[in-house]
Amino acid sequence: MKFSNLLALGISLSLALSACVGATENGTNSDQPCNFPAIYNFGGSNSDTGGMSASFYPLPPPNGRTFFQRPVGRASDGRLVIDFIAEHLKLPHLSAYLNSLEANFAKGANFAALEATILGTWEGTYLQTGLSTFKLPHQVNVHFDQFKNRTIDLYNQGKHRDSLPKPEDFSRALYTLDIGHTDFTYGFRVIAEDQLRARMPEIVNSLTAHVEVLYDKGARSFWIQNARPVGCLPNTTISISDPKPGSLDQNGCLKSQNEIVTEFNKQLKDKVIELRTKLPEASITLVDVYTAEYDLISSANSHGFTDPLKICCGIHENAEYVKCGNRGIVNGKQVFADSCKNPEQYISWDGIHRTEAANQWIANRIVDGSLSDPPVPIAFACQKMKM
Repeated sequence: MKFSNLLALGISLSLALSACVGATENGTNSDQPCNFPAIYNFGGSNSDTGGMSASFYPLPPPNGRTFFQRPVGRASDGRLVIDFIAEHLKLPHLSAYLNSLEANFAKGANFAALEATILGTWEGTYLQTGLSTFKLPHQVNVHFDQFKNRTIDLYNQGKHRDSLPKPEDFSRALYTLDIGHTDFTYGFRVIAEDQLRARMPEIVNSLTAHVEVLYDKGARSFWIQNARPVGCLPNTTISISDPKPGSLDQNGCLKSQNEIVTEFNKQLKDKVIELRTKLPEASITLVDVYTAEYDLISSANSHGFTDPLKICCGIHENAEYVKCGNRGIVNGKQVFADSCKNPEQYISWDGIHRTEAANQWIANRIVDGSLSDPPVPIAFACQKMKM
């Protein structure tokens, strides 16, 4: 046999061996990215790309000023973490399911809504509480269910195939969940901390139960972000005019609130471990956004950011508060709550939501898998790892 033929045979055998070694327990190759055809996102205001604006009221300027140069339904000056995730996976920004104008769902859909919660049992209407009507149970059991069934029906009729996903893409897509912080920010306002702590198992169980529902509907790859350090939100810290000694940590964050969120994240991690056994065909990645955001707050200056407890858009002086993009009365005068001139130097956009710069920093920290359990990059999140 000629040397060239022997060489070719050797290379072929080597490639075959590599493929066998690289195969994971669910039959995929660990050295090959997933090439997700679509993303389906469920969440609250941190990942809403226009659903709430389309449904109730459009977010006003200066929202969207940095990247989009106009309001586009995002509570930020620009892109959100979910936008950077889509870009990282070479997919377009997600259209909000509730937005009927200029929407394209070929590569996924976003079911998130501003002020959405995990629990569907918080009492009161939207006008009474400020909470979204489209809580996680509604996003999964109503909106996604209708979207999937209607999409398959239209696709099979040969209609709108250029703007709808292929039916087989639903099982191959990435399902992201970024929700929970509103359960805490609202909960801290309406019930005592010990009562909220007692409700944590209910919140955790609701979140993981809806992962199971999505699994039953064919979802297999999940990217679940844990809860943020809500005790560091400027809207929380600014409202405490006279904090009790020892109530704040070294970064000015409210310790008791962050301790409760940390306990929630621990319970969520334990529940995800159970889910991996219960859902044998699922790949479930739990992402520690809490650590990413708290690390940014702790080292803001070294990363080019100003005081992490300052807000870029809106006015919050003593007891007087004017929401970002709104008009109000401060010191007896009518004012417009505009944004700062340099949002790229701020972590907080409006006291609750992050700036594009902070979202990009956090996205860069999490997509590589270094803060994930298991430690898998998002591009490989369809693959199960032997633990």
